[in-house]
Amino acid sequence: MNVVDSSGWLEYFTCGPNADLFGGPVEQTSALVVPVLCLLEVFKCILRGRSEGDALKAVAAMQQGQVVDLTADLALAAARLSASESLPLADSIILATAREYNATLWTQDADFDGMERVRYIAKQA
Repeated sequence: MNVVDSSGWLEYFTCGPNADLFGGPVEQTSALVVPVLCLLEVFKCILRGRSEGDALKAVAAMQQGQVVDLTADLALAAARLSASESLPLADSIILATAREYNATLWTQDADFDGMERVRYIAKQA
């Protein structure tokens, strides 16, 4: 199973330098878990930079994976991770979701560098 965080989705949708590295997990939808928070972050970013139509298309593609809502149990797990790993709120929710589903987290976010079951890909200019 795979979770792609918002930075990975945005890299993929904008055809950035690392887009191909995120293509595998994004396109393998049967093994893709999508935290609902990623829908929010990607929609907001694309809406701000492009158009609502483009943002809706991106979210529709993301919903080909299994979308996971933020439940009370997941929120508490995220809070524990935030406290123990000094992670920001959004990062802790995404990591908690990946761990709940025993998934590999794919990201360009340096906050995750060196963590177990994380595939960190440094952002390129």
